[in-house]
Amino acid sequence: MRFVLRFFGFLFSVGAIFFLIGAVGLAYGFWFYSKDLPDHAQLANYEPPVMTRIHAADGSLIAEYARERRLYVPIQAVPKLVINAFLAAEDKNFYRHPGIDPEGLMRAIVVNLRSGGAREQGASTITQQVAKNFLVGNERSYERKIREALIALRMESTFSKDKILELYLNEIFLGTLTPGRNLHGIAAAALDYFGKSIHELTIAEAAYIAALPKGPNNYHPFRQRKAAIERRNWVIERMAVNGYISKEAAEAAQKEPLNVKPRNVSPNSIASGYFAEGVRRDIAERYGEETLYEGGLLIRSTLDPKMQAMARKALVDGLVRFDEARGWRGAQQKIDVAGREWGLALAEVPVLGDVQPWRLAVVLEVARGQAKVGLQPRREASGQVVKDRETGIVTGDGVKWTRRAVEKAVSVGDVVYVEPLADKPGQFRLRQIPEISGAIVAMDPNTGRVHAMVGGFSYDQSEFNRAIQAMRQPGSSFKPIVYATALDNGYTPSSQILDGPFVLDMGPGQEAWAPKNYDGKATGVRTLRYGIEHSKNLMTVRLANEVGMPVISEYARRFGVYDDMLPLLSMSLGAGETTVMRMTAAYSMFVNGGRRIKPTLIDQIQDRNGRTIYRHDDRKCTNCSAEKWDGGAPPKLVENREQVIDPLTAYQITSILEGVVQRGTAQTVKAVGKPLAGKTGTTNDAKDVWFVGFSPDLAVGVFLGYDQPKSLGNAATAGQYAAPVFRDFMQMALKDKPATPFRVPAGIKLIRVNASTGTRASGEGGGTILEAFKPGQAPPEYVPPEPEDMPQVEYQGGPGAPRQAVGVGTGGLY
Repeated sequence: MRFVLRFFGFLFSVGAIFFLIGAVGLAYGFWFYSKDLPDHAQLANYEPPVMTRIHAADGSLIAEYARERRLYVPIQAVPKLVINAFLAAEDKNFYRHPGIDPEGLMRAIVVNLRSGGAREQGASTITQQVAKNFLVGNERSYERKIREALIALRMESTFSKDKILELYLNEIFLGTLTPGRNLHGIAAAALDYFGKSIHELTIAEAAYIAALPKGPNNYHPFRQRKAAIERRNWVIERMAVNGYISKEAAEAAQKEPLNVKPRNVSPNSIASGYFAEGVRRDIAERYGEETLYEGGLLIRSTLDPKMQAMARKALVDGLVRFDEARGWRGAQQKIDVAGREWGLALAEVPVLGDVQPWRLAVVLEVARGQAKVGLQPRREASGQVVKDRETGIVTGDGVKWTRRAVEKAVSVGDVVYVEPLADKPGQFRLRQIPEISGAIVAMDPNTGRVHAMVGGFSYDQSEFNRAIQAMRQPGSSFKPIVYATALDNGYTPSSQILDGPFVLDMGPGQEAWAPKNYDGKATGVRTLRYGIEHSKNLMTVRLANEVGMPVISEYARRFGVYDDMLPLLSMSLGAGETTVMRMTAAYSMFVNGGRRIKPTLIDQIQDRNGRTIYRHDDRKCTNCSAEKWDGGAPPKLVENREQVIDPLTAYQITSILEGVVQRGTAQTVKAVGKPLAGKTGTTNDAKDVWFVGFSPDLAVGVFLGYDQPKSLGNAATAGQYAAPVFRDFMQMALKDKPATPFRVPAGIKLIRVNASTGTRASGEGGGTILEAFKPGQAPPEYVPPEPEDMPQVEYQGGPGAPRQAVGVGTGGLY
């Protein structure tokens, strides 16, 4: 008995020693691995990278920017179905264990031993995965697993289970369905895989997303479809076993197809490339790249998707119209369709993705006056082919514009763009990418909100935005600034200006500057109105010389056309460089009563928490905070915009520009059938053609020209090419709008005058118009001119002349 007691005493002592050694070792290990653990408390203030989203004015999505595609969703907003799917797939004991799961750990050890390592099973809890993703990293080592477990234990003592689960569901990587779109978090995954919010997911869809964390590439819905369905069905089975769903619901869900439907690019996104990029640049300049790509901003833009589509169509049609008039240049390239399958060969050819309904095609046969073409397959955002091996026919009508027979226009192997004929199914029209480019901007003249902006033929072809980045000469479209300056400084629309030769001595050894009218003719004394309506260079130069170029330079700055225009006389003809956006904003100030506006692509910006951090309209509203009306003063917006010119002057120039459409250089615009005003602009050698104009509530600027400036043709004018783009756009944009006349401000007197002389008219016969005069102004009485009152040439030169500094440059013509 004593021996037995001694033996058990010995065992107890040995056990105590080993226990002590183990405890010391465990304590040392705990101390060793804990001494430099990252601070898990930082997760309390964690703000994950969240994508920035840009919406159109109607709320539709037009663009997203992110390094990691994530939409952060608080745990309170996550449906129970989605939570249960992830618990079943990843950690059924999540709400019961302290951060590590002994049951799961033992189960994983048994499985791994039985499989001999062939079927390795992990035992990380959701808490451990959060520790790994946020704090520890992905290094595969026992040390990392120990650190991960220690942090998990600490996290459980600091954060609630719901907070830990919220971090997990918003951080977890869930695959890359579309190239370049790495999905993080359940909300982004639901949108990209199924085009749904998390609240709309079915059992099968929630289970598939919950199946992805173990290895998204292993369960890709298209490349690994069988494995994806098997894994999804296993998750559904676990949901039933754990009591989250009924057995019947599980069996029904397992029978469903995978139903992954990648979210396709919105049509608004396709048409809005230039606009979205303009917003992106604005945000990057305001807040920096990090905030743009990680800050989760919600941007409500000013874009009107319908108007954007109209603007794009009008501009593209105008560019194509000009380009096709210059003939067919041939195929994009040529491929061998005899030696390989044509669909594979054509699929390798780069295509512009934003020129719909145009399609890239290869000519397969040419015979009997028609060509058979094979169409490049259409693909979804994920790359999946929608329809393969489509063919069509191009007949003589489809190549008529080339002025060639089909056999002369194309040959087998030619890669070309074609457009389907709406009224002839299966038939196509030959197209070519225009060499000329251009831009169009449409904005609200009262607020500066840009409804539409197109900066070229195709954003995929060139990201250079000719609406805001291209500095081009406005030509004669600048002339209204000159005339508005004169009207604001004592002139009237009936003021007499000589349309006669004007020569400027440039000094010893320099050739004299002698601007000319477009038609080379001088018509004598004419009204100021006539000078704009018929775009007279000689009258403009003479008026600018009288008013003074320093004054005109100041008005150009006020209107925002130039920041600091040189006071050179040639600048009065539009010899400086500006942008379409600036010119459109300047014309907006004519129709809005002369108040300054700042063009904007953005209405409002909210941060990730929904707090408004920017609003374009900064006007104050009085009496707007009352909960209900008590009979007092109604709410009123307090006008705080700077008055650029007298509102009466603004109406006078508007009325004159309306005459440009009715009687002047832009009569093609009359076809719209609504009150419109505007001005053509063509530069020397017709390198740039413009039309800038407006209705009472919509201002539009159009520019056409080559990126590397060259002549559009000896006889090219803005009235031929730019004004029709404006016309086509306004016909669409104003189709369902009433014919609203321009607003006449109080104080304007409308007096009938002779349209030719500007003198008071005695009756309402032909050749008379209503002219706008300010208080104290009146039309002159008609006096027949004497010959000596009509000089044929005015020569500026010699000491003290001309009155203003003069420089030579390319000036506006027509």
